[in-house]
Order: sequence, then structure tokens, then C-alpha cells
Amino acid sequence: MTRLIVAAGGGGDAVAAAMLHAALYGGQDQAVILTYAWDRLLIDPLPGPRRPADFTGLERLTPAVWTVPAQARPIAPAGSTLPRLAAELPHTFALLDPYQGAEGLTHQLEDLVSHLEPESIDLLDVGGDILARGDEPTLRSPLADALALAACCQVNAPIRLLVAGPGLDGELLPADLSDMLGSVVHTFTASDAETIGPVLEWHPSEATGVLGATARGARGICEIRDAGLPVPLTDDSPTVHEVDLDDAVSRNQLARAIMATEHLDEAEAYSREICGYSEIDYERNKALWLKDQQPTTLNPSAIWPQLDQFEAEARGRGVTHTTFRRITEALNLSGSQRDDLRRLLVNSRPGRYDAPLWRFP
Repeated sequence: MTRLIVAAGGGGDAVAAAMLHAALYGGQDQAVILTYAWDRLLIDPLPGPRRPADFTGLERLTPAVWTVPAQARPIAPAGSTLPRLAAELPHTFALLDPYQGAEGLTHQLEDLVSHLEPESIDLLDVGGDILARGDEPTLRSPLADALALAACCQVNAPIRLLVAGPGLDGELLPADLSDMLGSVVHTFTASDAETIGPVLEWHPSEATGVLGATARGARGICEIRDAGLPVPLTDDSPTVHEVDLDDAVSRNQLARAIMATEHLDEAEAYSREICGYSEIDYERNKALWLKDQQPTTLNPSAIWPQLDQFEAEARGRGVTHTTFRRITEALNLSGSQRDDLRRLLVNSRPGRYDAPLWRFP
């Protein structure tokens, strides 16, 4: 049987979809994970999502949908984690292209559902920002989720909305989500996390990395993103909840507004109007800032005093864990140095590695 899982926000949601498939459906069924190629600036220096024309080596699955096999490559200077995911995970990764707006995404979904006739369809979001109204002050990236939600609610097929790790993306507090969350479908365990363990060692997604860490037992407060958002790690963190799809659409103002959009820039305009910003604008501005940054060298002797100061300040804020993305940016290093920094820290102080997070003493 074929299971279709739509990764609402792309990026780490696609990795979490692989863990979800193993936990709920086991190894007997085949999984097609439909996801954006939207890895943010840590991986891709170009703002916004990538489209099929940004890759070589894609394979056509249906007239409207392409898959990203292991041999596919993003065309420079674009970057993408999807070919490596396809090489390391036993799933088919299909590409969501939002450049024709929610209408285009709906057509892609309908085309894929008609072709696959899947046994089930799950729309998965890690963190729960797909349930945002749009006016929350902590909301940072509503557009990708809203587009996926707007498309899924227009497809003539039963789709189950699942939220994994409520609050783990730092955008909405668990308390803000509690009135929307339905029954617990599954609680991820250390065994579940092992199915994506090697991927979490290199994938930059913070929310899914934190989800994997909590499945392995990490508890405390984790600081994420360049803004240093505090995320509680609790016994509820590794849970997966079912949410009524219609209730989610009723709550998400942006998803309702963009249902008839035919271009991504239309959806962006609605995001600016409803949320006060577009996350792609943020990426455009940050990309310009990063372009003007002077390249830095990873100097181990200089790293330790900076890290010790950062850790002391974080402990003063009650923080117990952080991500390597957060450390990289806090130490004013470039995203391309994240992997080298991670190796340096893990090799030097292995007892502090609470995979895939860094734990403060």
C-alpha cells in the first residue's frame, strides 16, 4: 500500500514525515513524502522555495508532480537537502511547487492522489504554526504552512491533519495550541528517532531536531534560531496530535485568504496584509546582509572563550539545551561553518552532545 504524507512546511517536516511513517505504518507500506524544496538560508543562499527548474535529474511522477531522486542536483547557487534525503531514507520525495499559488498546489495534490490512490493522506506540521491565526507576535513563517493547508482543504479526498511536537518550532506556545489539539495519535520514542538518527546528525532543521531529541528523552529549555527563542522540552513534546482540518482552516486567516491564488507573489501580498510581513521578504533581507558579511575563519582557540560566555549567559536565562544553528549564529559564524563547528564541539566535549542538541552543563 502507498501512504502519502504532505510535509506542510518543507525542510524538517519532510524528515519528521519519514519518522511518522515508520512509527505509524511500519516498513510494509511505501511512503511518498510531498514537500517543498525550501531549506532556508543555512542550506540555500537563494530566498524562497525552489521549483523544478532549479534542479537537474528530477523524475516526472505525474504530469504535474516531479520526484527528487538521490541523483538530482540543485542548480548552483541554489541548495537543497532533498537529494541527500532521497539517498539516505527509503521514501519517495515529491516536489511541491508553490509558484502557482494555492491553486497550483491543489492541482498537484489532486494529480498525485489520482495517480497513487493512496491508502491514507496525512498533512504533517512540526510545531503547530499551521494553526496560527496570523496575528501572533511570535509567528515567523506562516506562508508555507498556510499554502499547504489551503491546498489540502480543497482536495476531494480525506486528509488527516497531524501536529507533531506542539510548540517545538518556537512560533506558538503549547498553551496557544491546546484548544485546537485533538487526540494523541502517537508519542515518539527513542526507537522511532533512530529511524532518522543519521539524518538528524546533518540536517539543519531545528524543530525536527528538537523533536528527535525529546523522543530520546531530552527535557528542559532549548534555545533556537537567531532570535534565541526558548522552547520547553516536556513529556508532551514528542507527541503527535490529530487536528480537525476544517477547524484549522477556520482559525488560519492566511490559509483562507490565499485559496484562490494563482501565483506565489499573490500569496505573499496576503501574508503582508494579514500577518504584517512575508517570510520570503525576511529571507531576501537576510540574504543581502549575509552577502555583505566578511568571511570568517573557524578558529578553535577563539571559539572556546566565546562559547563559554554564550553558555554562561544562556544558563542565566534558564536554558539547558541549544541547537548548532543557534550556536553558529550566536558566535557570528556563517551557516556554511555549522557542520565544522558541530564536529569540533562534539569531538572535544562528547559528553555535552544530547543528540542532535548541545547540552549545557
